[in-house]
Amino acid sequence: MSSSVPYDPYVPPEESNSGANPNSQNKTAALRQEIDDTVGIMRDNINKVAERGERLTSIEDKADNLAISAQGFKRGANRVRKQMWWKDLKMRMCLFLVVIILLVVIIVPIVVHFS
Repeated sequence: MSSSVPYDPYVPPEESNSGANPNSQNKTAALRQEIDDTVGIMRDNINKVAERGERLTSIEDKADNLAISAQGFKRGANRVRKQMWWKDLKMRMCLFLVVIILLVVIIVPIVVHFS
């Protein structure tokens, strides 16, 4: 069995190339086509996995940036909240003083007039 074709235990030996069974050749061609299709699908899958990894990395970076921005926003919001609290307190104090002054302006003339 010395021939130019290397030995493959999964391929049955052929007597001669010229007398090969056409049905066997069709099966072999169909099998090769199926293998080629499968290889193409696997290459597509590998490319998709690589793209998915890149997208996941991008999303992870965006999530990290968002977390950092959220911390900055929280600090800024707390600062604004404190500023508004002081502003509200000042406004209440001013209103309280205005009410006191009005009461004094109204009550003092009445007391002076009746005394």
